Amino acid sequence: MNPWAGEVEVTLNGTRHVAKLTLGALAELEADMDEDSLPALVERFEAGRFSSRDVLALLLAGLRGGGWHGDAEQLRHADIGGGALHAATLAATLLTRGFAPPDAQ
Repeated sequence: MNPWAGEVEVTLNGTRHVAKLTLGALAELEADMDEDSLPALVERFEAGRFSSRDVLALLLAGLRGGGWHGDAEQLRHADIGGGALHAATLAATLLTRGFAPPDAQ
């Protein structure tokens, strides 16, 4: 796992996976979100106004960007290591690493 490359480690059902927001993952995320833009999603997270759906959508996009071949249904039923609060933290970290300049990470 390389945080300098925007990567986050996500444990699903006891197996570690790399998640990162690639351009393709961001395009998929944008299509799935209820916001007009990704900066609006970032603002929602910064303000603490995100939902569990937001967290799952971010994690799914990041996991797919990291090479995971699962789908939303599999993620919804997966045991995410660290629980719901940790999943929200991972989603926020993905956003931060996906949009922060390399020298700010």
